[in-house]
Amino acid sequence: MTKHLSCTLLALLTAFGAAAQNERAAAPDASGGLLAVRTSDRPENSASASVKTETETAAAPDPIADSIAQLNLRLRPKFIESTFATDGLAVIDTLATANDAVQVVLYGNNTWKYIRNREIAKDSTIFEKYWDTTTLFPYKEVDMSAMPFSVVIELVDSLRSYCCPYVGKPHPHGKYGLRRNRQHQGIDIPLKTGDPVHAAFSGRVRISEYNRGGYGNLVIVRHDNGLETYYGHLSERMVEPGEWVEAGTVIGLGGSTGRSTGPHLHFETRYYGRSFDPERLIDFEKGLLCRETFLLKKTFFSIHSKAGQNFDDEIANEEQDKKEAAELAARQYHKIRSGDTLGHLAVKYRTTVKKICALNGIKPTTILRLGRTLRVR
Repeated sequence: MTKHLSCTLLALLTAFGAAAQNERAAAPDASGGLLAVRTSDRPENSASASVKTETETAAAPDPIADSIAQLNLRLRPKFIESTFATDGLAVIDTLATANDAVQVVLYGNNTWKYIRNREIAKDSTIFEKYWDTTTLFPYKEVDMSAMPFSVVIELVDSLRSYCCPYVGKPHPHGKYGLRRNRQHQGIDIPLKTGDPVHAAFSGRVRISEYNRGGYGNLVIVRHDNGLETYYGHLSERMVEPGEWVEAGTVIGLGGSTGRSTGPHLHFETRYYGRSFDPERLIDFEKGLLCRETFLLKKTFFSIHSKAGQNFDDEIANEEQDKKEAAELAARQYHKIRSGDTLGHLAVKYRTTVKKICALNGIKPTTILRLGRTLRVR
């Protein structure tokens, strides 16, 4: 047993040495997450369901490294089962990596996986800016008109897991959209009082309270990709504000509190306070995540923009989606430090001063203020 485990660890560390080079390139993105592509870090014969993904490479904002073919693989529909649970598995060891935010956990059944360092993840700026444990919608200062037409959001990879909040068929009259001439900002899934409700993705609990505005017992979890998920009408809340939860953590029990006519889960997905149809992400009837990487478009925030309405259009526009995603991935930014000049930046990023000026609306004579962020590609 000991000899077999040693061989396993040796093979793991050999493979991990190569992966460490990629991890050095992984850096927090604008939302505080790691820019990483998926890795296959779970065995094919695992007794539980797992997210099957491709070999990990650091996602570089370079159109060559992150080609349209790769983006097509990330953005195309791909149904994903809930990540296998590690509860009950004995942890043999935890290994550090070149990236302080990432660790490798070895389990007693000879499996291993990457995990985020919780303490570092909780310190991410995504959990500081607009963080309010009493205000439902703290994003009033955010100018959504300045939001790009579309935003690439990583849902799962080797470090991000998924679990269906509750598997069930959404009520036909509880879909996202207009209901009784009122906006219904989420979906309703019938359940029995006391049924466990799970966190869809790992993150930090922003709100856990009884809401008198109609939600009843409500839990809001903010995730490191900028999304927030809402769980309403719970009979019992089992987490507290500020608490870190993993995908699959039971955050409450189903119920019928608040403005409700019967036991059901009211589930919402929001980005900077703006709701969009949760069925764009999850097939609740099957419990599957629809894709690994989600292209969130501004048009999705319209209450009329339901997932089922324009599915054919989404397929027809897939090439346009890939083009937009490629353009987003190709962008590079630089934060001005002491000694930086436009000429220096042009050489470093293999571009020209003229192009940098055009991207940022500045002149070659513009004084570069320390701390300013410039787009360089």
